[in-house]
Amino acid sequence: MEKPTKILSDEHVHILKVVNALIKECDALEDGKGLDKDFFEKAVDFIQNYADKFHHAKEEDIFFVELNKDDVQMHCNPVEQMLLEHNLGRDFVKGLVEGIEKDDKNKVIENSRGYSQLLQEHIYKEDNILYPMADEALNEDIQKSILDKFKKAEQDKFTEGTKEKYIELANEMEGKVKTD
Repeated sequence: MEKPTKILSDEHVHILKVVNALIKECDALEDGKGLDKDFFEKAVDFIQNYADKFHHAKEEDIFFVELNKDDVQMHCNPVEQMLLEHNLGRDFVKGLVEGIEKDDKNKVIENSRGYSQLLQEHIYKEDNILYPMADEALNEDIQKSILDKFKKAEQDKFTEGTKEKYIELANEMEGKVKTD
């Protein structure tokens, strides 16, 4: 049986592609490149829809809820910290949107870098600390229930092909910064 943590971790791969593209685009901005609003608007679209509405929603509305139940025994449950970091990420994205709208290169860089650093550290903690803890704490029945809820959430949140569209966008963004 595939584990919920494997699905979430696989989604991290696509999120990190966009994070890495943001970092490289910020490097280019700092080297004198002009602000590519289209690139950053695509990044915001990906972050708000794939990373937040799709991925974080599954974590917050399903996975973390299960981890916080009384019958799940996890030492030093880090869910509250993960939720805090999701909200910090949303704040960086708000700042990024403001920077794009105001054509403020420095604000775009500041918020892109803040978001990127936060997400790199956040994903590391989830993949290497939280998810292994969850794999041990959640029995097979709970994991199967989570998988069923993930499937329903994916159908409710995204129309057919939307997930693939965002995975393609992540690949496109990764490819763009490699060729620039």
